[in-house]
Amino acid sequence: MTGKTDMADNIWEYSMQPTAAQAKTGLRVLLLALSSLFFLFIVAFMGRSQFPDYESLTAAWQPLAKPWALWVNTGLLAFASASLQWARMASRKNQREQSTEGLILAGIFTLAFLVGQVFIWLQLISTGNLVSGNPAYGFFYLLTGLHGLHLVFGLVGWAITSLGIWRGLSFERTSVRIELCATYWHFLLAVWLILFALLTSPPETFEAFAALCGLR
Repeated sequence: MTGKTDMADNIWEYSMQPTAAQAKTGLRVLLLALSSLFFLFIVAFMGRSQFPDYESLTAAWQPLAKPWALWVNTGLLAFASASLQWARMASRKNQREQSTEGLILAGIFTLAFLVGQVFIWLQLISTGNLVSGNPAYGFFYLLTGLHGLHLVFGLVGWAITSLGIWRGLSFERTSVRIELCATYWHFLLAVWLILFALLTSPPETFEAFAALCGLR
């Protein structure tokens, strides 16, 4: 009787799992919503940059005039995305060990990226570059914080996927989760590259984009 009950529970649990197609569709909807969110904040940032009290983050006297730390963090996130792509390709070839290694590396590089971002925040705060001092820093904290928060959410999915592998979950279901993680990380890498280019752009770039968007 117990065996039949366990089997019924397993069948019920499996039936409640979304199919690969449903999961991918859900992720696409989520990424579309996030794209709209970041786009609106970027437009607001460009509009705010046209006010007289705005000072560019790339000005010679600003701490981010030479953003070497941001370059390092960008490299870390790129490695995380590449590691997940490696895990994705390995999972498609049923290479469980290589897929697991790629997944682990992605988690390490992502955590390193987040630590690096926090390090930059602490450096800016220690030098008195707060939200009240310059609107540009307000948007810097907002955009990098929002991006980092979504990476943290991604790490939750990464942890669930890793736990599934550790528990011996079927490789078919694990592969779908790795696919979703890889797509999500590639998206956040693309968003970060846009934010990085925006945050380190000279005032002339903001003026050109603001004029193009009708904000001037």
